[in-house]
Amino acid sequence: MPHIVVADPIHPDGMERLFSTPGVTVDHPGTAAGRPLAERLRGADGLIVRGTVVDDALLAHADRLRVVCRHGVGYDLVDVPALTARGIALMITPEANAASVAEHALMLMLSLARRVVPVSTGVRRGEWRVKGESPTFDVAGRTVLVIGFGRIGTRVSRLCAAFGMRVLVHDPYIPAGTIRGAGFEAVVERDAGLAAADIVTVHVPSNDRTRKMVNESFLAAMKPGAILLNTARGTLVDEPALVAALTSGHVAAAGVDVLTVEPMVEPVPLVGLDNVIVTPHVAASTAQGLQRMAVHSAANVLDFLDGKVDRDAVINTEVLAASRNK
Repeated sequence: MPHIVVADPIHPDGMERLFSTPGVTVDHPGTAAGRPLAERLRGADGLIVRGTVVDDALLAHADRLRVVCRHGVGYDLVDVPALTARGIALMITPEANAASVAEHALMLMLSLARRVVPVSTGVRRGEWRVKGESPTFDVAGRTVLVIGFGRIGTRVSRLCAAFGMRVLVHDPYIPAGTIRGAGFEAVVERDAGLAAADIVTVHVPSNDRTRKMVNESFLAAMKPGAILLNTARGTLVDEPALVAALTSGHVAAAGVDVLTVEPMVEPVPLVGLDNVIVTPHVAASTAQGLQRMAVHSAANVLDFLDGKVDRDAVINTEVLAASRNK
């Protein structure tokens, strides 16, 4: 009888998917009774996590674990090599939050373009006037560079096009013909795209190749007065370099949903700047996004344990081949 542990609270629909599956037992926060996760993992076949760290020390207690599913798409808190060494698959929910994050990126873009936060603050102070000149602008006719053409980047590109923007796309792992076929301009040399774009939005995973990719040279290559958006991972950005670019005015504004250190436990210089909008890593966390991530997480684990594997949702696919060869 498969036994599944849910480490963190998830949407009730995801729990119902687990509870309604015959022959499956479930250990979840409501039944944990204060027991540490390491203890709860003994005898578990599947594990669902949101913000829980999955490392070698934890896995040492998982004597029967076959699959871990991350509720979302990022897996920074998961030690993938440790899972792979034990033949445990890591799965994500790749389609569940793409629309939510894409909409959040557009929200940040439009809020910065129209200066929604300072204007709203001004109204609360009693300011109500239309000036002869305005620092706000239409996004229609502007050029946006989308870095990363995955599930989220493709949706952001379509949304930007719907607003009448010129859409440039840089992704060295996607053929230029595929990008052009989708109706967008492929940019091979990233810095050429940075120099042309009024708005730059980043949609790539955080890994050894991409950490701190938004650094001093990246920011210097951006068009003076451009806007930067990051709804991917805070570790993609060298925060001191971004603060310097925003303070000098070379980068006009930034909208970020993520920081290098999360949760924010002490003041961060980036958050104190007036030309920055910061949201607390909530881009995916709409009511619908949370529901989809929970249901997809449950389905991933149940299907995997039933021998029906969605390879597109598996990060360390090498464990699948190893399992077949046993």
